[in-house]
Amino acid sequence: MFINKSKDGLNNICGKNIASFRIKLKISQRELADRMQLVGIDIDKNAIQRIECGKRFVTDIEVIAFAEVFGVTLDELLKI
Repeated sequence: MFINKSKDGLNNICGKNIASFRIKLKISQRELADRMQLVGIDIDKNAIQRIECGKRFVTDIEVIAFAEVFGVTLDELLKI
């Protein structure tokens, strides 16, 4: 049976990095959601919160948008 979670039981591997990059930019989860919407991703503050704590999956399109918003590479965003 395929388990769709990371080794630590989270639904994504980039949530912690997203939180870290957001904190480095000194922006709130709401501000991050607003910036994501500016690049065409319809996401709200609650979804950002669930992504950062590993409770929500992140689509490939969202991962690319997060990297664009933070100005980092996909490798940096997905680094474990």
